[in-house]
Amino acid sequence: MKRAIEQIALAGLVLAGMLHSSPAKADKFYDTCMKHSDGSNPSWGKCGQDLVDREEQKLNAAWKKLNAGLTGQTKIDLLAEQRLWNAYKESSCLFHANGDYGREGQVIDFPTCRAAVIAARTKELEAIDKEIN
Repeated sequence: MKRAIEQIALAGLVLAGMLHSSPAKADKFYDTCMKHSDGSNPSWGKCGQDLVDREEQKLNAAWKKLNAGLTGQTKIDLLAEQRLWNAYKESSCLFHANGDYGREGQVIDFPTCRAAVIAARTKELEAIDKEIN
């Protein structure tokens, strides 16, 4: 368990470094939403929240697919890992939302960062599913 926690922490640090050094990539729906927005913070915030919601739906689908095929100790271990990852996710990217970077940090940078964190985990879960199922 300690090893899993260390690996998750390391992955989080690597991901945080990648997110900090390069802009998050959003999907075409986000880009369209932003393009057609009225340019206000509430409008941008809705585009960002919709992006996060889409990534959450993909994550949940990947987890359900993976979890359905798990048994034994692997099921126990991956559930524990996912719970730890959820705690990490809820703490990720908050520096964008703390107000130091203004409203743009809150309505643009935060949701794109959080969506990238979720997308990375989805990709990881899909790779695990391919490997073991």
